[in-house]
Amino acid sequence: MGNLVTVKERAGGIYTQDVLARGHKLYADEPESLGSADLGPSPFEYVLAGLGACTSITLRMYADRKGWPVTNISVDVSYKKSGFGSEIKSVFIRKITIEGELDEVQRKSMMVIADKCPVHKMLEAETEIRTELAG
Repeated sequence: MGNLVTVKERAGGIYTQDVLARGHKLYADEPESLGSADLGPSPFEYVLAGLGACTSITLRMYADRKGWPVTNISVDVSYKKSGFGSEIKSVFIRKITIEGELDEVQRKSMMVIADKCPVHKMLEAETEIRTELAG
């Protein structure tokens, strides 16, 4: 079945969730301004974090494979909606910082590779969500 993440309500705030992913225990929540306890990132923030982390990891793997002197990679990710009516679409904005002694050709190559991160491809693809009621 591929990757499995389990999300379950927990005590805390009215929207607080336990998230279990490969044995890692995390919280998801909404801010106090929405009446919850703000014990963790919101679901939208987790999506942004997934895209940012995947981008950074993909770039690190590429730089290491090439033997390039990249000393640090950081990715700021934001989200907005664009368009109106039936033409509304999601827009993710990534601002990538790559530190290290790279020339312009190497930096351009890194930007091409950023678009090959698996989460980028997943978000960009036509997606189907199947929902089943568990017994």
